[in-house]
Amino acid sequence: MSSTISPAQFQRQTLLQHLHEQVVWDLLVIGGGATGLGVALDGISRGYKTLLLEQVDYAKGTSSRSTKLVHGGVRYLAQGDVALVREALYERGLLLKNAPHLVKNQDFIIPNYEWWGGPFYTIGLKMYDLLAGKLSLGASVHLSKQETLQRLPNIKAEGLKGGVLYHDGQFDDARLAINLAQTAIEQGGTLLNHFEVRGLLKDAQGNIAGVTAADQETGTTYQVRAKAVVNATGIFVDDILQMDKPGGKKLVRPSQGVHIVLDKSFLPGDDALMIPKTDDGRVLFAVPWHNRVVVGTTDTPLKEYSQEPQALEEEIEFILRTAGRYLTRAPKRNDALSVFAGLRPLAATEGGGEKTQEISRSHKILVSEAGLITITGGKWTTYRRMGQDTVDKAIALGKLPTAQSQTAHLPIHGAQATPDRSNHLYVYGTDQPALQRLIVEHPELSEKLDSTLEFLKVEVVWAARYEMARTVEDVLARRVRVLFLDAHAALRIAPKVAALLAQELGYDEAWQQEQVVAFRQVAQHYLLESQEVLQPEKV
Repeated sequence: MSSTISPAQFQRQTLLQHLHEQVVWDLLVIGGGATGLGVALDGISRGYKTLLLEQVDYAKGTSSRSTKLVHGGVRYLAQGDVALVREALYERGLLLKNAPHLVKNQDFIIPNYEWWGGPFYTIGLKMYDLLAGKLSLGASVHLSKQETLQRLPNIKAEGLKGGVLYHDGQFDDARLAINLAQTAIEQGGTLLNHFEVRGLLKDAQGNIAGVTAADQETGTTYQVRAKAVVNATGIFVDDILQMDKPGGKKLVRPSQGVHIVLDKSFLPGDDALMIPKTDDGRVLFAVPWHNRVVVGTTDTPLKEYSQEPQALEEEIEFILRTAGRYLTRAPKRNDALSVFAGLRPLAATEGGGEKTQEISRSHKILVSEAGLITITGGKWTTYRRMGQDTVDKAIALGKLPTAQSQTAHLPIHGAQATPDRSNHLYVYGTDQPALQRLIVEHPELSEKLDSTLEFLKVEVVWAARYEMARTVEDVLARRVRVLFLDAHAALRIAPKVAALLAQELGYDEAWQQEQVVAFRQVAQHYLLESQEVLQPEKV
């Protein structure tokens, strides 16, 4: 990837112009999360005229709220879902090759407090290694008690027998989503965020022929025609399905996963901690991420869902309690720098009795009578395969001409080997020199956004020019990950970000004030002390 990229191709006006020029699209994707981006990029790689519309921002929902793992899923292996694990491990290997600036090999350690733990987990993880084949990230090994304590200095020593070390992938989810959107545009696709699909168009025979959509910034409504329409809206797939067939049966049952972000001192080494068995049957991870530690996750079925899910009190307590059993310095509520909740779009079960952690994470593709293609389920690691399978389905239905997917070996925007991650700008990959050049041209952009943080003003300007950021939230939640890393700091710097954005996008002071107010409302969900009794209704 070249580090001299043109801002024109990423500008909203340029992308909107494509809407007027293209009469009928080959492929129209609704939803700009991991799944939608995977579908769009796959379609573009085959040469189809492709349009993606996202109602808020790329990875606004679940795709920015993961545990930051690119993994096969050790727990799915325990459940016997070997096919899913094999597929995910293969995709993990491809991601490490195609986006090495964002995905890395991470060491995980399972501490053992029972005599049988070492042999049991070592054998299981050898199977995990075996399934990865040539794309293995390294062999799992048994560690002595002393080695475990050396590598996890904050782990409780009492009763510790030893540990098992294994390898998995770790990444920045929202940054990958932005880079996928950039890749899709560079390959000739048209992607628009803050663009809401409000209805489906049908032809005289009642078949899906496109969508009605509105530009959220201007209110302008468009009728967009397409040969194939894909519903890849994650937790919101049922909303689009209702547009096609009102009153139809719900496809998705939301399950909430919560994470707490702590200071690096809680897990001072480079290794991640994996707790294999918790009270609710899930595994719990503590993973180093951007010089902080992400601890999670939970699995709570919910009846309702929203753009900004909120952690339940019992989920927060569960994470703090479970982490406290293993760490010598147990985290408390006021140690949380940020807390975030994401909703998994799990397939609704017939009787509703299955535990959510036992529902397969395999993806499913359904086609309605009118020809709407819906993809649901899956996980970040398999986003590329989900995209390929969805486009294959559109071809099988006769909606698109036959062409082979090219994404397996397509480098993602910014791709370059990143052995040194000491400078936080490493996430920009091949774009990093261009950011440095911007600083040379405008030295004031080298200033930090906040004295307590590493992030710079230049990153806000870059987000507006090259990464389709349109709001303060777009920047602080998904381009520069401050909201997820330190919610209080994000609130402090919101006015500064609003001013920089307004200057780039041509907005006035009133817009800045509106943006700060809107961001403060969103940020409340990430502050642990602001978690209220107003809780979503559980199943």
